Amino acid sequence: MTALPVVVAPRTPLIFREWHPGVELAHGPLDIPYPVNSSEVTPSGVLLPMNGWDQQGYRLGYGGGFFDRTLASLTKKPIVIGIAYEMARMETIHPQSWDIPVDYVVTEAGVYRRDPEGLGFSGQPQSR
Repeated sequence: MTALPVVVAPRTPLIFREWHPGVELAHGPLDIPYPVNSSEVTPSGVLLPMNGWDQQGYRLGYGGGFFDRTLASLTKKPIVIGIAYEMARMETIHPQSWDIPVDYVVTEAGVYRRDPEGLGFSGQPQSR
């Protein structure tokens, strides 16, 4: 099942609604489409856009704090996969107490997986 995030109100956690072709969409903040009338779901995995990221798996987002609030509010934490460019990697983002690290980072160079030491490079994507 695929779901898309929905902004309910400023400074509140996102909800996720089921999406598939044919589901009615409306345009929310930043003109980002979201499902209007589909069922609310709890994600088991989240693809998370990142403006920047560091070796510990922390990210710079878009400044609203929506994903950190949302991840903190879920009773069962989903697998979180950050999507970014390799060149967006920084030494540190100077994480705050509310920041939540991702489990994986995927860039054009490959996949990084977080362990207790930080992010380790898991390898390049396999070519077909």
